Amino acid sequence: MQNRMDCLFCNVVQGKQSAHVIYEDKTHLAIMDKYPIQYGHALVMPKEHHERIIDMPIEDVSALFSRVPLVARSILAATGADGFNIGQNNGRAANQIIPHVHVHIIPRYIDTGNPWTKRMIATDKFYKIRLIPLSMIPYRILSSRCVF
Repeated sequence: MQNRMDCLFCNVVQGKQSAHVIYEDKTHLAIMDKYPIQYGHALVMPKEHHERIIDMPIEDVSALFSRVPLVARSILAATGADGFNIGQNNGRAANQIIPHVHVHIIPRYIDTGNPWTKRMIATDKFYKIRLIPLSMIPYRILSSRCVF
């Protein structure tokens, strides 16, 4: 398993840093967020270090997200939340604070509202995004089992 000594979440995985663990299996860990957005905010992460989700093999991304419903159900049952958001940030510009892939499960409650950042109205500029042909994406990112 590849881990980095300077990564906070790798240190949690290795038991060198304390955390409130709510789920653990051979390859994944879920902990309560130390600085929660809402009561019950949890993080699900792979034990192996990856900085961004696009650095992970597709099978590993699938494995990570397969744990989210299990943890979310437990959080909803424990907190009595009315719903939840799932978030996954990649890079500093996206507000990724710890550079180790993790998925946020944020319980939501009808009586506290659901604040989001401001939105904008899309202009023609937003619809002129050109996608990169799949042939230009490094092979290590594509799974031989993926169909596009």
